[in-house]
Amino acid sequence: MITRKENLPVEQRTGERLGTFTKLLDESQMHGKAKAFARVALRPGSMAPLHKHEGSFEGFYILAGKGLVDDNGTVTEVKVGDVVFTNDGESHSIKNIGESDLEYIALVVYTR
Repeated sequence: MITRKENLPVEQRTGERLGTFTKLLDESQMHGKAKAFARVALRPGSMAPLHKHEGSFEGFYILAGKGLVDDNGTVTEVKVGDVVFTNDGESHSIKNIGESDLEYIALVVYTR
């Protein structure tokens, strides 16, 4: 199955998460084993706030821009090509610190 870019569902986000969330696969396509497989774009200054993963893990692959990741209290700058992994029971956030969109692929997989 192939889904064309123009047919992907895009959620326009507002507030601190200002940007877009494009679902690449929906939960049913992942047989209920993953919550999200998406392309995320955060506008400059926007962020995905600190949150804890319970019953899932998450991986990011940075496609464009630069950001600051809080990985369980350790803050690190990330850039194109970097991978961020947050295991079940851990916390993280990501903030766009660049002057253009911070874009990344996000995959959230259930552990239970």
